[in-house]
Amino acid sequence: MASIGETPYEWSIDSDVLAWGGNATEVLAVGSLAAISSGRNYAKLFAPDATTSRFDAVMKSSARDEGPGVLYQVQYALHPAGAENALWIEDIGRWVAGANGKPERAHGIVRVINDRHDQEERLTYLSRFDGLTGEMNRFHLTEVLEATLKQALAQRNSCGFMLVAIDNLARISESYGFDVADEAIGAVAKRLRAKMRGGDQLGRFSGNKFGVILNNCTPEDIEKAAERLVAGVRDDIIRTGAGPVAATVTIGGVTAPRHASNVQEILARAQETLDRAKAKRPGSYQIYRPNVERETLRRENVRAADEIVTALNERRILLAFEPVVETASRKPAFHECLMCIRRSDGALVPASAVVPVAERLGLVRLLDHRVLELLVSEMSAVPGLIASVNVAPASTTDPDWWSTLGALLRANAGVAERLIVEITESATIHDIDDTRGFVSCVKDLGCRIAIDDFGSGYTSFRNLRKLGVDILKIDGAFVQNLMRTGDDHAFVQALVDLANRLGLKTVAEWVQDEDSAQLLAEWGCDYLQGALIGLAAVERPWGGAAPADRRKTARA
Repeated sequence: MASIGETPYEWSIDSDVLAWGGNATEVLAVGSLAAISSGRNYAKLFAPDATTSRFDAVMKSSARDEGPGVLYQVQYALHPAGAENALWIEDIGRWVAGANGKPERAHGIVRVINDRHDQEERLTYLSRFDGLTGEMNRFHLTEVLEATLKQALAQRNSCGFMLVAIDNLARISESYGFDVADEAIGAVAKRLRAKMRGGDQLGRFSGNKFGVILNNCTPEDIEKAAERLVAGVRDDIIRTGAGPVAATVTIGGVTAPRHASNVQEILARAQETLDRAKAKRPGSYQIYRPNVERETLRRENVRAADEIVTALNERRILLAFEPVVETASRKPAFHECLMCIRRSDGALVPASAVVPVAERLGLVRLLDHRVLELLVSEMSAVPGLIASVNVAPASTTDPDWWSTLGALLRANAGVAERLIVEITESATIHDIDDTRGFVSCVKDLGCRIAIDDFGSGYTSFRNLRKLGVDILKIDGAFVQNLMRTGDDHAFVQALVDLANRLGLKTVAEWVQDEDSAQLLAEWGCDYLQGALIGLAAVERPWGGAAPADRRKTARA
Protein backbone atom coordinates (compact mmCIF):
# COMPACT_ATOMS: atom_id res chain seq x y z
CA MET A 1 0.00 0.00 0.00
CA ALA A 2 2.83 2.37 0.78
CA SER A 3 4.28 1.82 -2.67
CA ILE A 4 1.05 2.81 -4.42
CA GLY A 5 0.12 5.71 -2.14
CA GLU A 6 -2.74 4.09 -0.21
CA THR A 7 -3.22 3.75 3.53
CA PRO A 8 -5.70 1.65 5.55
CA TYR A 9 -7.74 2.71 8.55
CA GLU A 10 -10.09 1.27 11.13
CA TRP A 11 -12.65 3.41 12.86
CA SER A 12 -14.29 2.34 16.15
CA ILE A 13 -17.43 4.42 16.06
CA ASP A 14 -18.45 4.12 19.71
CA SER A 15 -15.06 5.33 20.99
CA ASP A 16 -14.32 7.46 17.89
CA VAL A 17 -10.81 5.96 17.79
CA LEU A 18 -9.34 6.07 14.30
CA ALA A 19 -6.36 3.76 13.70
CA TRP A 20 -4.21 4.22 10.57
CA GLY A 21 -1.52 2.42 8.64
CA GLY A 22 2.05 3.50 9.20
CA ASN A 23 2.23 5.56 5.98
CA ALA A 24 -0.83 7.69 6.73
CA THR A 25 1.19 10.77 7.60
CA GLU A 26 2.87 10.71 4.19
CA VAL A 27 -0.29 9.99 2.23
CA LEU A 28 -2.38 12.63 4.03
CA ALA A 29 0.42 15.19 4.50
CA VAL A 30 -0.11 15.51 8.28
CA GLY A 31 2.60 16.01 10.91
CA SER A 32 1.68 13.07 13.12
CA LEU A 33 -0.89 10.32 13.51
CA ALA A 34 -2.20 12.13 16.60
CA ALA A 35 -3.69 14.78 14.31
CA ILE A 36 -5.95 12.14 12.77
CA SER A 37 -6.35 9.72 15.66
CA SER A 38 -10.11 10.26 16.02
CA GLY A 39 -13.03 10.83 13.75
CA ARG A 40 -13.47 14.34 15.12
CA ASN A 41 -9.83 15.26 14.54
CA TYR A 42 -9.98 13.86 11.03
CA ALA A 43 -13.12 15.89 10.35
CA LYS A 44 -11.18 19.08 11.21
CA LEU A 45 -9.07 18.54 8.07
CA PHE A 46 -12.06 18.74 5.74
CA ALA A 47 -12.01 21.65 3.29
CA PRO A 48 -14.67 24.29 4.05
CA ASP A 49 -16.51 23.59 0.82
CA ALA A 50 -16.52 19.79 1.20
CA THR A 51 -20.04 18.46 0.70
CA THR A 52 -19.59 14.78 1.60
CA SER A 53 -17.58 12.89 4.21
CA ARG A 54 -16.94 9.42 5.57
CA PHE A 55 -19.24 10.23 8.46
CA ASP A 56 -22.09 10.91 6.03
CA ALA A 57 -21.39 7.72 4.09
CA VAL A 58 -21.50 5.59 7.23
CA MET A 59 -23.81 7.24 9.74
CA LYS A 60 -26.40 8.50 7.25
CA SER A 61 -26.55 5.32 5.21
CA SER A 62 -30.03 3.93 4.59
CA ALA A 63 -28.66 0.43 3.94
CA ARG A 64 -28.87 -2.43 6.45
CA ASP A 65 -26.03 -4.74 7.44
CA GLU A 66 -27.19 -8.27 6.59
CA GLY A 67 -23.97 -9.87 7.88
CA PRO A 68 -20.92 -9.03 5.78
CA GLY A 69 -21.20 -5.29 6.38
CA VAL A 70 -22.18 -2.45 4.03
CA LEU A 71 -19.85 -1.17 1.32
CA TYR A 72 -19.37 2.58 0.87
CA GLN A 73 -17.33 4.74 -1.47
CA VAL A 74 -17.02 8.50 -1.17
CA GLN A 75 -14.83 11.37 -2.41
CA TYR A 76 -14.06 14.48 -0.39
CA ALA A 77 -11.45 17.24 -0.01
CA LEU A 78 -9.02 17.57 2.90
CA HIS A 79 -6.98 20.67 3.71
CA PRO A 80 -4.22 19.67 6.13
CA ALA A 81 -2.56 22.46 8.15
CA GLY A 82 0.29 24.04 6.18
CA ALA A 83 -0.73 22.49 2.85
CA GLU A 84 -1.10 24.94 -0.07
CA ASN A 85 -3.78 23.01 -1.89
CA ALA A 86 -6.57 20.68 -0.92
CA LEU A 87 -6.12 16.92 -1.23
CA TRP A 88 -8.90 15.07 -2.98
CA ILE A 89 -9.45 11.72 -1.29
CA GLU A 90 -11.15 8.57 -2.48
CA ASP A 91 -12.37 6.62 0.57
CA ILE A 92 -13.52 3.02 0.03
CA GLY A 93 -14.58 0.91 2.97
CA ARG A 94 -17.19 -1.19 4.69
CA TRP A 95 -19.08 -0.53 7.89
CA VAL A 96 -20.35 -3.24 10.23
CA ALA A 97 -23.43 -2.94 12.42
CA GLY A 98 -23.61 -3.70 16.14
CA ALA A 99 -26.36 -5.56 17.97
CA ASN A 100 -28.70 -2.59 17.60
CA GLY A 101 -28.28 -2.57 13.80
CA LYS A 102 -26.47 0.75 13.80
CA PRO A 103 -22.89 1.20 12.54
CA GLU A 104 -20.40 0.04 15.15
CA ARG A 105 -17.11 0.09 13.28
CA ALA A 106 -15.75 0.75 9.82
CA HIS A 107 -12.57 -0.05 7.98
CA GLY A 108 -11.25 0.87 4.58
CA ILE A 109 -8.55 2.43 2.43
CA VAL A 110 -7.93 6.03 1.38
CA ARG A 111 -5.88 7.32 -1.55
CA VAL A 112 -5.12 10.80 -2.91
CA ILE A 113 -6.74 11.31 -6.36
CA ASN A 114 -5.87 14.92 -7.21
CA ASP A 115 -4.85 14.17 -10.81
CA ARG A 116 -7.91 12.02 -11.44
CA HIS A 117 -10.19 14.56 -9.78
CA ASP A 118 -8.75 17.36 -11.96
CA GLN A 119 -9.38 15.25 -15.05
CA GLU A 120 -12.92 14.42 -13.94
CA GLU A 121 -13.57 18.09 -13.22
CA ARG A 122 -12.25 18.97 -16.67
CA LEU A 123 -14.47 16.38 -18.33
CA THR A 124 -17.46 17.56 -16.29
CA TYR A 125 -16.72 21.13 -17.33
CA LEU A 126 -16.40 20.22 -21.01
CA SER A 127 -19.67 18.29 -20.86
CA ARG A 128 -21.41 21.56 -20.06
CA PHE A 129 -19.18 24.33 -21.38
CA ASP A 130 -17.38 25.13 -24.62
CA GLY A 131 -13.62 24.75 -24.35
CA LEU A 132 -12.86 27.61 -26.78
CA THR A 133 -15.12 30.37 -25.47
CA GLY A 134 -15.83 29.25 -21.91
CA GLU A 135 -19.56 29.71 -22.53
CA MET A 136 -22.22 27.01 -22.26
CA ASN A 137 -22.18 24.30 -24.89
CA ARG A 138 -25.26 23.38 -26.87
CA PHE A 139 -26.41 20.65 -24.46
CA HIS A 140 -26.20 22.89 -21.40
CA LEU A 141 -27.65 25.82 -23.35
CA THR A 142 -30.79 23.86 -24.25
CA GLU A 143 -31.07 22.69 -20.61
CA VAL A 144 -31.02 26.30 -19.41
CA LEU A 145 -33.42 27.32 -22.18
CA GLU A 146 -35.89 24.63 -21.09
CA ALA A 147 -35.66 25.76 -17.45
CA THR A 148 -36.09 29.40 -18.50
CA LEU A 149 -39.19 28.54 -20.54
CA LYS A 150 -40.70 26.60 -17.64
CA GLN A 151 -40.11 29.54 -15.32
CA ALA A 152 -41.68 31.94 -17.84
CA LEU A 153 -44.75 29.71 -18.10
CA ALA A 154 -45.04 29.41 -14.33
CA GLN A 155 -44.72 33.17 -13.80
CA ARG A 156 -46.85 34.03 -16.82
CA ASN A 157 -44.24 36.23 -18.45
CA SER A 158 -42.07 35.74 -21.53
CA CYS A 159 -38.50 34.94 -22.46
CA GLY A 160 -36.50 35.26 -25.64
CA PHE A 161 -33.96 33.27 -27.60
CA MET A 162 -31.61 34.45 -30.33
CA LEU A 163 -29.37 32.51 -32.69
CA VAL A 164 -26.33 34.64 -33.49
CA ALA A 165 -24.30 33.50 -36.52
CA ILE A 166 -20.84 34.81 -37.37
CA ASP A 167 -20.94 35.79 -41.04
CA ASN A 168 -18.40 34.33 -43.47
CA LEU A 169 -16.47 32.39 -40.82
CA ALA A 170 -15.45 29.85 -43.46
CA ARG A 171 -13.92 32.65 -45.52
CA ILE A 172 -11.96 33.90 -42.49
CA SER A 173 -10.71 30.38 -41.86
CA GLU A 174 -9.73 29.92 -45.50
CA SER A 175 -7.99 33.30 -45.70
CA TYR A 176 -6.16 33.29 -42.36
CA GLY A 177 -6.27 29.73 -40.99
CA PHE A 178 -8.25 27.80 -38.39
CA ASP A 179 -6.38 29.35 -35.47
CA VAL A 180 -7.39 32.86 -36.54
CA ALA A 181 -10.99 31.72 -37.04
CA ASP A 182 -10.91 30.38 -33.46
CA GLU A 183 -9.58 33.74 -32.26
CA ALA A 184 -12.47 35.45 -34.06
CA ILE A 185 -14.99 33.10 -32.42
CA GLY A 186 -13.54 33.82 -28.97
CA ALA A 187 -13.54 37.57 -29.59
CA VAL A 188 -17.15 37.57 -30.80
CA ALA A 189 -18.19 35.63 -27.69
CA LYS A 190 -16.60 38.28 -25.46
CA ARG A 191 -18.27 41.10 -27.38
CA LEU A 192 -21.66 39.43 -27.13
CA ARG A 193 -21.18 38.86 -23.41
CA ALA A 194 -20.21 42.52 -22.93
CA LYS A 195 -23.42 43.74 -24.61
CA MET A 196 -25.84 41.42 -22.77
CA ARG A 197 -28.05 42.31 -19.84
CA GLY A 198 -27.26 40.90 -16.43
CA GLY A 199 -29.05 37.58 -15.91
CA ASP A 200 -29.20 36.71 -19.61
CA GLN A 201 -27.34 33.60 -20.77
CA LEU A 202 -24.88 32.94 -23.60
CA GLY A 203 -23.83 29.63 -25.11
CA ARG A 204 -22.08 28.31 -28.19
CA PHE A 205 -24.76 26.61 -30.26
CA SER A 206 -22.57 25.26 -33.09
CA GLY A 207 -19.39 26.09 -35.02
CA ASN A 208 -20.27 29.66 -36.00
CA LYS A 209 -23.45 30.15 -33.97
CA PHE A 210 -24.17 31.34 -30.45
CA GLY A 211 -27.41 31.13 -28.54
CA VAL A 212 -28.58 33.96 -26.29
CA ILE A 213 -31.32 33.39 -23.68
CA LEU A 214 -33.10 36.52 -22.51
CA ASN A 215 -35.14 36.40 -19.31
CA ASN A 216 -38.37 38.31 -18.93
CA CYS A 217 -38.34 40.07 -22.29
CA THR A 218 -40.94 41.30 -24.76
CA PRO A 219 -40.65 41.29 -28.59
CA GLU A 220 -39.54 44.92 -28.33
CA ASP A 221 -36.83 43.99 -25.80
CA ILE A 222 -35.45 41.22 -27.97
CA GLU A 223 -35.33 43.54 -30.99
CA LYS A 224 -33.36 46.13 -29.02
CA ALA A 225 -31.02 43.40 -27.75
CA ALA A 226 -30.43 42.11 -31.30
CA GLU A 227 -29.64 45.59 -32.55
CA ARG A 228 -27.21 46.08 -29.68
CA LEU A 229 -25.42 42.77 -30.32
CA VAL A 230 -25.12 43.33 -34.08
CA ALA A 231 -23.58 46.77 -33.49
CA GLY A 232 -21.32 45.48 -30.70
CA VAL A 233 -19.64 42.97 -33.00
CA ARG A 234 -19.62 45.11 -36.16
CA ASP A 235 -18.36 48.44 -34.86
CA ASP A 236 -14.74 47.48 -34.28
CA ILE A 237 -12.24 45.14 -35.94
CA ILE A 238 -10.93 42.06 -34.15
CA ARG A 239 -7.22 41.96 -33.37
CA THR A 240 -5.75 38.52 -34.07
CA GLY A 241 -2.30 36.99 -34.31
CA ALA A 242 -2.48 37.34 -38.09
CA GLY A 243 -3.63 40.95 -38.01
CA PRO A 244 -7.00 42.74 -37.91
CA VAL A 245 -10.12 40.81 -38.95
CA ALA A 246 -13.53 42.31 -39.63
CA ALA A 247 -16.50 40.29 -38.41
CA THR A 248 -20.25 40.75 -38.43
CA VAL A 249 -23.11 38.67 -37.07
CA THR A 250 -26.62 37.93 -38.29
CA ILE A 251 -29.35 37.23 -35.75
CA GLY A 252 -32.67 35.43 -35.74
CA GLY A 253 -34.79 35.68 -32.60
CA VAL A 254 -38.07 34.43 -31.17
CA THR A 255 -40.11 35.15 -28.06
CA ALA A 256 -41.67 32.37 -26.01
CA PRO A 257 -44.19 31.13 -25.13
CA ARG A 258 -45.92 33.68 -27.36
CA HIS A 259 -44.48 32.32 -30.62
CA ALA A 260 -43.06 28.95 -29.50
CA SER A 261 -44.38 26.61 -26.83
CA ASN A 262 -41.41 24.27 -26.38
CA VAL A 263 -37.65 24.16 -26.87
CA GLN A 264 -37.90 22.40 -30.24
CA GLU A 265 -40.18 25.12 -31.61
CA ILE A 266 -37.95 27.86 -30.18
CA LEU A 267 -34.84 26.46 -31.87
CA ALA A 268 -36.62 25.75 -35.17
CA ARG A 269 -38.18 29.21 -35.41
CA ALA A 270 -34.99 30.97 -34.38
CA GLN A 271 -33.12 29.07 -37.12
CA GLU A 272 -35.85 29.81 -39.65
CA THR A 273 -35.73 33.51 -38.82
CA LEU A 274 -31.93 33.51 -38.95
CA ASP A 275 -32.03 31.98 -42.43
CA ARG A 276 -34.40 34.71 -43.60
CA ALA A 277 -32.17 37.41 -42.14
CA LYS A 278 -29.13 35.93 -43.92
CA ALA A 279 -31.01 35.78 -47.21
CA LYS A 280 -32.05 39.41 -46.85
CA ARG A 281 -28.71 40.83 -45.74
CA PRO A 282 -25.82 39.42 -43.68
CA GLY A 283 -25.09 41.57 -40.66
CA SER A 284 -28.77 42.17 -39.95
CA TYR A 285 -31.39 40.71 -37.59
CA GLN A 286 -34.97 39.53 -37.77
CA ILE A 287 -37.43 38.62 -35.05
CA TYR A 288 -39.95 35.86 -35.66
CA ARG A 289 -43.44 36.94 -36.67
CA PRO A 290 -46.25 34.48 -37.38
CA ASN A 291 -47.00 34.05 -41.07
CA VAL A 292 -50.14 32.19 -42.11
CA GLU A 293 -48.88 31.54 -45.64
CA ARG A 294 -45.57 30.16 -44.35
CA GLU A 295 -47.29 27.83 -41.89
CA THR A 296 -49.68 26.67 -44.62
CA LEU A 297 -46.73 26.00 -46.95
CA ARG A 298 -44.98 24.01 -44.22
CA ARG A 299 -48.04 21.82 -43.71
CA GLU A 300 -48.33 21.41 -47.47
CA ASN A 301 -44.66 20.37 -47.62
CA VAL A 302 -45.27 17.67 -45.03
CA ARG A 303 -48.30 16.40 -46.92
CA ALA A 304 -46.49 16.50 -50.27
CA ALA A 305 -43.44 14.67 -48.91
CA ASP A 306 -45.65 11.93 -47.54
CA GLU A 307 -47.53 11.66 -50.84
CA ILE A 308 -44.32 11.44 -52.90
CA VAL A 309 -42.74 8.80 -50.67
CA THR A 310 -45.98 6.79 -50.60
CA ALA A 311 -46.23 6.96 -54.40
CA LEU A 312 -42.67 5.68 -54.68
CA ASN A 313 -43.31 2.82 -52.28
CA GLU A 314 -46.56 1.87 -54.01
CA ARG A 315 -44.99 2.22 -57.48
CA ARG A 316 -47.41 4.93 -58.60
CA ILE A 317 -44.75 6.87 -60.51
CA LEU A 318 -45.72 6.90 -64.20
CA LEU A 319 -44.07 8.07 -67.40
CA ALA A 320 -45.57 10.55 -69.83
CA PHE A 321 -44.11 11.18 -73.29
CA GLU A 322 -44.15 14.43 -75.25
CA PRO A 323 -43.17 14.25 -78.94
CA VAL A 324 -40.33 16.26 -80.44
CA VAL A 325 -40.51 16.43 -84.25
CA GLU A 326 -38.23 17.43 -87.08
CA THR A 327 -39.07 20.97 -88.12
CA ALA A 328 -39.13 20.33 -91.85
CA SER A 329 -40.88 16.95 -92.07
CA ARG A 330 -42.79 17.02 -88.75
CA LYS A 331 -41.74 13.40 -88.27
CA PRO A 332 -41.07 12.31 -84.67
CA ALA A 333 -37.37 12.64 -83.82
CA PHE A 334 -37.60 11.60 -80.18
CA HIS A 335 -39.90 11.84 -77.17
CA GLU A 336 -39.22 13.75 -73.96
CA CYS A 337 -39.93 11.52 -71.01
CA LEU A 338 -41.77 13.31 -68.22
CA MET A 339 -42.93 12.05 -64.86
CA CYS A 340 -46.34 12.09 -63.26
CA ILE A 341 -47.83 10.59 -60.12
CA ARG A 342 -51.07 8.65 -59.97
CA ARG A 343 -52.71 9.63 -56.70
CA SER A 344 -54.51 7.10 -54.56
CA ASP A 345 -57.85 8.38 -55.95
CA GLY A 346 -56.67 7.73 -59.53
CA ALA A 347 -56.05 11.36 -60.50
CA LEU A 348 -52.78 12.20 -62.28
CA VAL A 349 -50.45 14.88 -60.89
CA PRO A 350 -48.08 16.32 -63.53
CA ALA A 351 -44.35 16.77 -63.08
CA SER A 352 -44.72 20.56 -62.96
CA ALA A 353 -46.66 20.21 -59.70
CA VAL A 354 -44.34 17.59 -58.19
CA VAL A 355 -40.73 18.34 -59.15
CA PRO A 356 -40.43 21.84 -57.56
CA VAL A 357 -41.76 20.46 -54.26
CA ALA A 358 -39.52 17.38 -54.51
CA GLU A 359 -36.47 19.58 -55.13
CA ARG A 360 -37.33 21.78 -52.16
CA LEU A 361 -37.75 18.75 -49.88
CA GLY A 362 -34.70 16.85 -51.16
CA LEU A 363 -36.76 14.02 -52.66
CA VAL A 364 -36.09 14.66 -56.34
CA ARG A 365 -33.14 12.25 -56.31
CA LEU A 366 -35.48 9.36 -55.48
CA LEU A 367 -37.82 10.36 -58.29
CA ASP A 368 -34.93 10.56 -60.76
CA HIS A 369 -33.91 7.02 -59.84
CA ARG A 370 -37.38 5.64 -60.42
CA VAL A 371 -37.93 7.51 -63.71
CA LEU A 372 -34.59 6.29 -65.04
CA GLU A 373 -35.47 2.68 -64.22
CA LEU A 374 -38.88 2.96 -65.89
CA LEU A 375 -37.54 4.69 -68.99
CA VAL A 376 -34.71 2.22 -69.63
CA SER A 377 -37.19 -0.62 -69.20
CA GLU A 378 -39.50 1.01 -71.76
CA MET A 379 -36.68 1.68 -74.23
CA SER A 380 -35.47 -1.89 -73.90
CA ALA A 381 -38.98 -3.15 -74.68
CA VAL A 382 -39.41 -0.74 -77.63
CA PRO A 383 -36.20 -0.87 -79.74
CA GLY A 384 -37.23 2.04 -81.94
CA LEU A 385 -37.88 4.46 -79.08
CA ILE A 386 -35.53 7.45 -78.81
CA ALA A 387 -36.19 9.42 -75.63
CA SER A 388 -34.80 12.19 -73.47
CA VAL A 389 -35.00 12.39 -69.68
CA ASN A 390 -34.54 15.35 -67.36
CA VAL A 391 -32.03 15.03 -64.52
CA ALA A 392 -32.19 17.31 -61.50
CA PRO A 393 -28.99 19.16 -60.52
CA ALA A 394 -28.81 17.14 -57.29
CA SER A 395 -28.69 13.88 -59.25
CA THR A 396 -25.80 14.94 -61.47
CA THR A 397 -23.44 14.69 -58.49
CA ASP A 398 -25.16 11.71 -56.85
CA PRO A 399 -22.94 8.56 -56.96
CA ASP A 400 -26.01 6.32 -56.63
CA TRP A 401 -27.62 7.85 -59.73
CA TRP A 402 -24.40 7.31 -61.66
CA SER A 403 -24.09 3.68 -60.61
CA THR A 404 -27.75 3.09 -61.49
CA LEU A 405 -27.33 4.65 -64.95
CA GLY A 406 -24.22 2.63 -65.71
CA ALA A 407 -25.73 -0.63 -64.47
CA LEU A 408 -28.96 -0.15 -66.44
CA LEU A 409 -27.16 0.70 -69.68
CA ARG A 410 -24.83 -2.28 -69.34
CA ALA A 411 -27.77 -4.59 -68.69
CA ASN A 412 -29.81 -3.21 -71.63
CA ALA A 413 -27.67 -3.16 -74.75
CA GLY A 414 -28.65 -0.68 -77.45
CA VAL A 415 -30.36 1.80 -75.10
CA ALA A 416 -27.47 4.21 -74.52
CA GLU A 417 -27.27 5.48 -78.10
CA ARG A 418 -31.03 6.20 -78.04
CA LEU A 419 -31.01 7.99 -74.68
CA ILE A 420 -30.68 11.78 -74.36
CA VAL A 421 -29.94 13.17 -70.89
CA GLU A 422 -31.29 16.69 -70.31
CA ILE A 423 -29.75 19.05 -67.75
CA THR A 424 -31.07 22.53 -67.00
CA GLU A 425 -29.07 25.63 -67.76
CA SER A 426 -29.18 26.62 -64.09
CA ALA A 427 -27.29 23.41 -63.29
CA THR A 428 -24.60 24.15 -65.87
CA ILE A 429 -23.80 27.61 -64.56
CA HIS A 430 -23.67 26.49 -60.92
CA ASP A 431 -20.29 24.78 -61.44
CA ILE A 432 -19.06 24.64 -65.01
CA ASP A 433 -16.20 22.21 -64.21
CA ASP A 434 -18.49 19.73 -62.46
CA THR A 435 -20.94 19.98 -65.35
CA ARG A 436 -18.17 19.30 -67.87
CA GLY A 437 -17.29 16.15 -65.93
CA PHE A 438 -20.93 15.07 -65.92
CA VAL A 439 -21.30 15.65 -69.67
CA SER A 440 -18.10 13.77 -70.40
CA CYS A 441 -19.12 10.74 -68.32
CA VAL A 442 -22.62 10.57 -69.86
CA LYS A 443 -21.21 10.74 -73.39
CA ASP A 444 -18.64 8.06 -72.52
CA LEU A 445 -21.58 5.79 -71.73
CA GLY A 446 -22.88 6.43 -75.28
CA CYS A 447 -25.70 8.89 -74.52
CA ARG A 448 -26.29 12.37 -75.89
CA ILE A 449 -26.60 15.52 -73.78
CA ALA A 450 -29.14 18.34 -74.09
CA ILE A 451 -29.36 21.61 -72.18
CA ASP A 452 -32.97 22.30 -71.24
CA ASP A 453 -34.59 25.74 -70.80
CA PHE A 454 -31.64 27.48 -72.46
CA GLY A 455 -31.94 31.25 -72.24
CA SER A 456 -33.35 31.29 -68.70
CA GLY A 457 -29.85 31.53 -67.19
CA TYR A 458 -26.58 33.19 -68.06
CA THR A 459 -24.46 30.51 -69.73
CA SER A 460 -22.05 32.05 -72.19
CA PHE A 461 -21.57 30.45 -75.61
CA ARG A 462 -17.90 30.00 -74.78
CA ASN A 463 -18.89 27.79 -71.84
CA LEU A 464 -21.46 26.09 -74.04
CA ARG A 465 -18.74 25.10 -76.47
CA LYS A 466 -16.52 23.89 -73.59
CA LEU A 467 -19.30 21.66 -72.28
CA GLY A 468 -19.56 19.65 -75.50
CA VAL A 469 -23.34 19.23 -75.42
CA ASP A 470 -25.27 17.94 -78.43
CA ILE A 471 -28.68 19.62 -78.25
CA LEU A 472 -29.88 23.05 -77.18
CA LYS A 473 -33.52 23.33 -76.04
CA ILE A 474 -34.63 26.95 -76.19
CA ASP A 475 -36.69 28.02 -73.19
CA GLY A 476 -40.36 28.03 -74.15
CA ALA A 477 -40.94 31.34 -72.34
CA PHE A 478 -39.26 33.03 -75.32
CA VAL A 479 -40.82 30.82 -78.00
CA GLN A 480 -44.49 31.10 -76.99
CA ASN A 481 -44.58 34.86 -77.69
CA LEU A 482 -42.42 34.71 -80.78
CA MET A 483 -44.98 36.34 -83.06
CA ARG A 484 -46.04 39.03 -80.58
CA THR A 485 -42.83 40.26 -78.93
CA GLY A 486 -39.97 41.79 -80.86
CA ASP A 487 -37.43 41.08 -78.12
CA ASP A 488 -38.30 37.37 -78.05
CA HIS A 489 -38.23 37.28 -81.84
CA ALA A 490 -34.68 38.68 -81.95
CA PHE A 491 -33.47 36.59 -79.03
CA VAL A 492 -34.65 33.23 -80.40
CA GLN A 493 -33.34 34.02 -83.88
CA ALA A 494 -29.91 34.83 -82.41
CA LEU A 495 -29.88 31.64 -80.34
CA VAL A 496 -30.72 29.46 -83.31
CA ASP A 497 -28.12 31.15 -85.51
CA LEU A 498 -25.32 30.85 -82.92
CA ALA A 499 -26.23 27.24 -82.12
CA ASN A 500 -26.05 26.36 -85.82
CA ARG A 501 -22.61 27.97 -86.03
CA LEU A 502 -21.47 25.87 -83.07
CA GLY A 503 -22.81 22.70 -84.67
CA LEU A 504 -25.52 22.18 -82.04
CA LYS A 505 -29.02 20.84 -82.76
CA THR A 506 -31.79 23.14 -81.52
CA VAL A 507 -35.23 22.36 -80.10
CA ALA A 508 -37.84 25.10 -79.76
CA GLU A 509 -40.07 24.38 -76.78
CA TRP A 510 -43.67 25.54 -76.25
CA VAL A 511 -44.42 26.03 -79.96
CA GLN A 512 -48.05 27.19 -79.97
CA ASP A 513 -48.97 27.99 -83.56
CA GLU A 514 -48.11 27.30 -87.19
CA ASP A 515 -46.78 30.80 -87.85
CA SER A 516 -44.14 30.35 -85.13
CA ALA A 517 -43.26 26.92 -86.53
CA GLN A 518 -42.76 28.37 -90.03
CA LEU A 519 -40.58 31.17 -88.73
CA LEU A 520 -38.44 28.71 -86.75
CA ALA A 521 -38.05 26.58 -89.87
CA GLU A 522 -36.80 29.61 -91.82
CA TRP A 523 -34.21 30.30 -89.14
CA GLY A 524 -32.94 26.71 -89.24
CA CYS A 525 -34.29 25.37 -85.94
CA ASP A 526 -33.96 21.57 -86.09
CA TYR A 527 -36.82 20.37 -83.87
CA LEU A 528 -40.18 21.57 -82.54
CA GLN A 529 -41.96 20.71 -79.31
CA GLY A 530 -45.15 22.04 -77.76
CA ALA A 531 -48.93 22.27 -78.02
CA LEU A 532 -48.82 22.53 -81.83
CA ILE A 533 -47.01 19.20 -82.05
CA GLY A 534 -48.67 17.32 -79.18
CA LEU A 535 -48.77 17.41 -75.40
CA ALA A 536 -47.37 14.83 -73.02
CA ALA A 537 -49.53 11.77 -72.45
CA VAL A 538 -49.23 8.56 -70.47
CA GLU A 539 -50.62 6.58 -73.40
CA ARG A 540 -47.92 5.00 -75.56
CA PRO A 541 -47.45 6.99 -78.80
CA TRP A 542 -46.08 3.89 -80.58
CA GLY A 543 -47.28 0.37 -81.17
CA GLY A 544 -46.20 -2.92 -79.69
CA ALA A 545 -46.78 -4.68 -76.42
CA ALA A 546 -46.08 -2.75 -73.23
CA PRO A 547 -43.92 -4.20 -70.47
CA ALA A 548 -45.51 -4.89 -67.10
CA ASP A 549 -44.92 -1.48 -65.56
CA ARG A 550 -46.13 0.27 -68.73
CA ARG A 551 -49.40 -1.66 -68.77
CA LYS A 552 -50.24 0.05 -65.50
CA THR A 553 -49.34 3.37 -67.09
CA ALA A 554 -51.44 2.71 -70.19
CA ARG A 555 -54.48 1.79 -68.11
CA ALA A 556 -53.99 4.92 -66.00
